[in-house]
Amino acid sequence: MAHIPPRPIAQYPWFVGLVLRRQERKYGSILAPSLLWGRLPGAFVGMLGLLGIFNRRSYPVGPGLRSLVSIRIAQCNGCSFCVDLNAYNYLEASGAADKAANVSDWSTSPLYDPPERAALAYAEKVTERCSVVSDADIDGLREYFSDDQITALTAWIAFQNMSAKFNAALGAEEHGFCELPTRRDE
Repeated sequence: MAHIPPRPIAQYPWFVGLVLRRQERKYGSILAPSLLWGRLPGAFVGMLGLLGIFNRRSYPVGPGLRSLVSIRIAQCNGCSFCVDLNAYNYLEASGAADKAANVSDWSTSPLYDPPERAALAYAEKVTERCSVVSDADIDGLREYFSDDQITALTAWIAFQNMSAKFNAALGAEEHGFCELPTRRDE
């Protein structure tokens, strides 16, 4: 249950209300984080703008890898809403339910290829303590990604950390997009 109750829809600014009604049509209900972010209309619009940029076809990191990394970031931050949504997005992008369900075991599972492993290791390091990211970490990414892709991956990781931390701290509830097993240590 969210720690902050939603406002009546009529109390959100009109442009936030448009987004909320669109979500209700698309998903059958309004997504819990939107009710929270909607309390900060300027930040909400800015976040949606960034999300639009990240979701462009020309973005240097593809949707499958972004979603896979997002699942792990959500697990590290304890955001069940984000695990749910990003697992759904990953399944939409790739259809690989086994990878979505086992991402917490990425370092030992044979399911993940070397670029995915590199991105997931980097995502964990940035999420847990970005001050320990070293030149060697960046050089390791360069084996699979260009400097523009590394920059794009880092921007995505930072965005997902902000979102997951916000949602987890305020208790944003899962939507029920995707049923995946969760590990007790996550």
